Amino acid sequence: MSLLNFIFPRVCHLCGATLSPQEKGCVCTPCLSLLPRTLYHRQAGNPMEMRFAGLFPFERATGHFFYSSGSEVSQLIQDLKYRHFRNLARFMGETVGRELLSTGFFSDIDAIVPIPMHFLKKARRGYNQTEEIAAGLSKAVGIPIDLSLRARRSHTSQTTLSTQERKKNLCDIFTLRPNHTLNMKHLLLLDDVCTTGATLAEAAETIHLQSNGIKLSMLTLGVTF
Repeated sequence: MSLLNFIFPRVCHLCGATLSPQEKGCVCTPCLSLLPRTLYHRQAGNPMEMRFAGLFPFERATGHFFYSSGSEVSQLIQDLKYRHFRNLARFMGETVGRELLSTGFFSDIDAIVPIPMHFLKKARRGYNQTEEIAAGLSKAVGIPIDLSLRARRSHTSQTTLSTQERKKNLCDIFTLRPNHTLNMKHLLLLDDVCTTGATLAEAAETIHLQSNGIKLSMLTLGVTF
């Protein structure tokens, strides 16, 4: 154990227990094992996929953990998103990648496309949590990240908005960079959490309209019941 770890021991983000040298991340093994997995990747036509059925073409979709207000999954996502726990975002992305790697979910996917954040909002926060999740996921599965999707304006928080208000809030928010590299690829659209699916749907529709010959799949850390 290094002197730094002796003076400032690494602790679990959820329970506060000291992490063992074998536990390289931010959450201890017992707490991580208790997070509720959806196992949606095993189920064609799962509840997350049904949110997008008929809206645009896609191959498959899953949210890895069940998300509900006040839950430990909610705490993790709130902390990595709003409380500057940047390494936690990477750890959770890597965790999801490792758990799904042997399932075939990433089969024939060419690039990970994280949901972008407007540059002014990113400057205020210091990072885009979804890009950090993507970095961890990419490390685990060996698929490159493509940042061709960008947000052309900022938008207000979606948390308290109705479904229709969310759609209006996100209308025409995304675009693709000039000379983007998405054509003729199978893309994995990535976000931190899926509630109504409005953000993913707007991003997916933008990619379909502004690129050629693409296939889309979707992945989020959390998904509401």
